[in-house]
Amino acid sequence: MKKFLIFPTILGMFIFFSISAVADTNPFSVSGYGIINYANFDWEIDPNRRAAIDVERFVVAPKYHINDTIGLEAEIEFEHGGTGSTMEFDKFEEFGEFEMEIEKGGEVIVEKLAAVFSIQPELNFRVGHIIVPVGLVAKRHRPQHYFTTTRPEAEAHIIPTIWHETGVELFGSLGSLKYQAQIINGLDSTGFSSRHWIVRGHQLRFETVNAEAPAFVGRLDYAFDENATVGISGYFGDTAANRPKPDVDFDAHVGIVSLHGFYEMNAVKVRGLFLWGALENADRLSKVNRSLSNNLNVKRTPIGSSALGWYIEAGYDVLSFFRKAEASSHVLDVFARYDFYDTMASVEGLIFDNPRWERTAWTFGINYHVHPKLVFKSHYSLRKLAQKDLNKENTFAVGLGFQY
Repeated sequence: MKKFLIFPTILGMFIFFSISAVADTNPFSVSGYGIINYANFDWEIDPNRRAAIDVERFVVAPKYHINDTIGLEAEIEFEHGGTGSTMEFDKFEEFGEFEMEIEKGGEVIVEKLAAVFSIQPELNFRVGHIIVPVGLVAKRHRPQHYFTTTRPEAEAHIIPTIWHETGVELFGSLGSLKYQAQIINGLDSTGFSSRHWIVRGHQLRFETVNAEAPAFVGRLDYAFDENATVGISGYFGDTAANRPKPDVDFDAHVGIVSLHGFYEMNAVKVRGLFLWGALENADRLSKVNRSLSNNLNVKRTPIGSSALGWYIEAGYDVLSFFRKAEASSHVLDVFARYDFYDTMASVEGLIFDNPRWERTAWTFGINYHVHPKLVFKSHYSLRKLAQKDLNKENTFAVGLGFQY
């Protein structure tokens, strides 16, 4: 019965926050974003892949200021237009079997739920369920922050996007330099795979999250201007202790480092990222994962001991050639992007370095901003796999993105 109440509850909260935000002096405010996409596929490796329409996500982000120094913030995401499936692990059943209850495609996810203590610009705290600030998408994930209909490939195939965990954060700014430092719950290595490396190690499959081993996150950003920033971020944590069962007797630390930046001035937009990560004892993990239960709903494929990805995208507002006034709500960005990513950049032991998972992609397209809060997107992507045959995956996509 509780699951049938989730939509009216969230809808009521959204309406309440929206009405409350009208008054400037009201401590409530709400923002959010959403995107709807259509994609048509021409993949040699999957010639019968069907075209698809996806209500990819709708996000509601309410905030409440208790006083001048303490605030509450949340971010609730509806993915793929529905509710999701839950899994429950009962260690007291024979063999510790997993049970799954499937309701409808999609998910409702609490991506952020935290208390914020604003002490001074140099020193502040955040406690609760928070965004993990690794990479570029973590800080810039609304549809206006990237050109393609979906988030950049090289990042989304290596680390979770948006990555959110529970923990504590210290953050602040020292002039043009902003910093973040976090201690959060770690990843679960049963979800690691050849195709997505650690992405599915993000603990979303169970009602509760294992927190036997913490992880540590850091980020530094230097802002030349509010529209021009470069930065570095990193992650380190053990992924063996957070598995559903204590079935390994070795460490499996993951280390990740990201270099990122963006420049968005006048008619020009340039964004880029370099991402590298390493996994300890990847060969031993791969061997153990092969024997995991089918009911756990994991890939059980070999895992790379390192992953590498990078991309750069650039766009230009062609309407700037014809614009008489500086300010205009209409922007027409013509863009190109290059992605390279290999989720098995290196392997250990007898693991086969599958060229299927080394991918390059050229993407070209147009973004038409009819208003700063509403954008129509289209792109054509030419992805190529490192294998010799059946190595082309071309995709045409259009989308509608908004923020409020």
